[in-house]
Amino acid sequence: METRIQSKAFQKFAETAATITTPETDVWKESGGKIIGYFCAAMPVELITAAGFLPFRLRGTGSTNTDLADIHFSSLNCTFPRHAFNLALEGKFDFIDGVVFFNSCDHIRRVYDHWIRRMDTPFVKILSLPKKAEHPQVEWFTEELAILRDQMQEHFGVEITDAKLREAIKLHNESRKLLRELYDLRRADNPPITGSESLAVTVASTAMPPELYNSLLRELLSDLKQADGISDHKARLMVLGGECDNPDYIKVIEDQGGLVVADSLCFGSRLLWKDVDETIDDPLAALAQYSVADRPSCARMFTEYQNRAKYVKEMITDFNVDGAIFERLTFCEIWGFEQLNLTNDFKDWKVPLICMDREYILSGVGQLKTRVQAFLETMGG
Repeated sequence: METRIQSKAFQKFAETAATITTPETDVWKESGGKIIGYFCAAMPVELITAAGFLPFRLRGTGSTNTDLADIHFSSLNCTFPRHAFNLALEGKFDFIDGVVFFNSCDHIRRVYDHWIRRMDTPFVKILSLPKKAEHPQVEWFTEELAILRDQMQEHFGVEITDAKLREAIKLHNESRKLLRELYDLRRADNPPITGSESLAVTVASTAMPPELYNSLLRELLSDLKQADGISDHKARLMVLGGECDNPDYIKVIEDQGGLVVADSLCFGSRLLWKDVDETIDDPLAALAQYSVADRPSCARMFTEYQNRAKYVKEMITDFNVDGAIFERLTFCEIWGFEQLNLTNDFKDWKVPLICMDREYILSGVGQLKTRVQAFLETMGG
């Protein structure tokens, strides 16, 4: 991607975010390592790392059509699972040794149903993710993780001890802390990194060995602290929504004069805003507490709207946001309800908000440009 950032580390992140397989995944496989795919941000990746495997979040990056997947899905299904499953049917995910699903939404659940019928992936499991964030649900999810650990140990012949889980938690917490340092740089009046560049960095975190990722992120942070700030923007924007793993979508917004300084996205800040509690004795319970209750939730956690609204409002204040863009994948009913609630709250907060439906693959760029330009004009930009 085009960038002003003079950093080899950033170039590596951008390349990783723009493709499915990377030199890192190739080296991992060639050395005999195993890769476990997953779809949802709620996945406790520490469980995969503790097994000695590479966690790899499945995306539809690089897909150009859904011809094969359309046999299995209707035209009313969200285009993200259709593009991701199309890549699977094309063999683009043949490098993974297993995949873990959640019942995160009906569309992803349908991917699981078709995956177990059409794909030859050796290890395929689905976990039940609660829709509430209270103590009984944390206990329930702890049991789900215990079952998954037992299944991984039996299938792969590995031992996932509590000590290994604690080491993995510490490693991934380090990634989160470093990413929060990156977000801290975006609070500045003239940040050294754009929203599209930041998204490339967070997407890369889901597809690289964590030790390598942390090393490169430290290098990038050092480079950014010496970089010039961005001062030619008309407004400071926040982007909200669910599945958004394409930095080019954010770049189209920023090319119109808005600078995205904050987000509430499942490939963005919701990955990193909180740490897993390292003081909890049982590491599986700590991971369950984090996945269900502690991390900023997505719209499927229907009892948590007030906490999500508070999280968004605090970010608007902390990052000095002038206006927000809500992006929703077409036919996503979960984020449709969230859109209604947020629209009302943004009116109360007197913060400009524009809501835009989109397809997973970047399209309708002209319309997107026009709507963003008009939005900036209404804000006085």
